Amino acid sequence: MLPHQRLEKAFITFDAYNSNDPHTEKKDGEAYPKELLYAKRMTTWLNKFAPDAPEYLQLAARCQHIGRWEIPRSSYEINKKGYLQWRSVLKMHHAKIAEQILISCGYPTETIEKVKFLLLKKELQTNADTQLLEDVICLVFIEFYLEEFAAQHDNDKVVDILRKTLKKMSDKAKAESGNIRVDDRIKSLIAKAVAP
Repeated sequence: MLPHQRLEKAFITFDAYNSNDPHTEKKDGEAYPKELLYAKRMTTWLNKFAPDAPEYLQLAARCQHIGRWEIPRSSYEINKKGYLQWRSVLKMHHAKIAEQILISCGYPTETIEKVKFLLLKKELQTNADTQLLEDVICLVFIEFYLEEFAAQHDNDKVVDILRKTLKKMSDKAKAESGNIRVDDRIKSLIAKAVAP
């Protein structure tokens, strides 16, 4: 199998898995499985932000949230400790599913280990690949999910989340985020978040 065919097979298999997400999100008036839509947005942003990204990064971006709905947030305490436990278990869940799919697609162990390393968010802010994946995650959040999040929370909470998001981003990603079109309320909250 040629490399581009293997990548295509992996994407198709990831997407088929995420098509089972019972949660839906509307785009252009049509409902899509939530994590399928998220995965495609991750690929679109990666291609825009880092068009020369290596194959293992393309794979990690596409399966970043694979099977996320299978471990609901409500299965952990609704506090910071519960949230962190949930996120930790989710990362391992994503890595396990991705590993099984990548084995079935014929990927070598070295590539699979790189994808798992990225999904487990190892060496964030010290590893260039992990940082690039995090940048793409943040850009996707700002473009597609920030407005919905902001509608559900007060300004102080949104500013706090924005500060945490910006802290995780590289300078290049921060500059790129300035090109994302957002409404006036979000603009003012971003301005507060970046203020010293």
